[in-house]
Amino acid sequence: MKFDLNMTPEKLKKTVIVLGAALGVAVIAVIIAVSVMGVKVSQMSAENEQLQLTNEQLQLAGEYEALNDEFAQYENQAQRLANDSIVMKYAAAKSKVEKLLQELNSEKKKSAARIRELQSEINTLKGLLRHYVAQIDSLGKENAGLRAENKKIKNQNRELSSQVEETSRKNEELTERMTLAEKLNVTGVTLVGLKKNGKVEKNVKKAKQLMVTFTIPQNNSTPVGEKVVYLRIVSPEGNLLGGAGTFSFEGGKVECTARKSVEYAGEELSDITIYWDINTALSPGEYLVELFADNYRLTSKKITLK
Repeated sequence: MKFDLNMTPEKLKKTVIVLGAALGVAVIAVIIAVSVMGVKVSQMSAENEQLQLTNEQLQLAGEYEALNDEFAQYENQAQRLANDSIVMKYAAAKSKVEKLLQELNSEKKKSAARIRELQSEINTLKGLLRHYVAQIDSLGKENAGLRAENKKIKNQNRELSSQVEETSRKNEELTERMTLAEKLNVTGVTLVGLKKNGKVEKNVKKAKQLMVTFTIPQNNSTPVGEKVVYLRIVSPEGNLLGGAGTFSFEGGKVECTARKSVEYAGEELSDITIYWDINTALSPGEYLVELFADNYRLTSKKITLK
């Protein structure tokens, strides 16, 4: 619309009215446009907020799954704890998290307060897990220390047992040596046949007696007193020449050929003789002569008679 300065007042008035109406329409249009734009901006902001809350929920759900996986690696070691209250607390916090996740999944509009609550419960789980793992690790180190200590003690016990066994063996050897030192010794053992007049008979078939001669040397370790010496003579055929009963030896009873008591005072006893009257046919060959006393075999010697 053209504006003419020479127009009449009536025309000018009409023109101003028309311009004012047009300007009012324009202002209303601008206001409407601004209002519509504001609504759209507000809707976009709300959508962005919901999207951000959804992303936070998904991230927290991922953290929760990771915590459960880590906890499962140690869960079978719960029996090692003297107090399993941490496991119970973890289970309670885990139940709250799962309930919150279910509620958030069912809600169309996410709540920032609920997301913060979920974050808080997951932080509680993290703290419990750290404490739980620290206790398991501490127990592991303690048990490792106990195992090392037990191993050390076992090694010490083995060494001690070995020392005890060695000492026992030495004591047994010492006892045996002392016992053997107490044993009577005999030397110069001989076996000959005798004639009826007591002289030596070289042909054993003609002999009337057998005579065993021996000497008991001096031994200060041997207890003094009366000693009974038992004689066993075994023929070349393996038969015991006997008839003098039995004596005790190593827990059993042994037959003997003859016996003789001697008084031993620790000094040498020489030319001790034991006689056996022949009551069976003898043949030439190798005879076994054995002497026993104090539950010891003093000698075992083979002598040939012709």
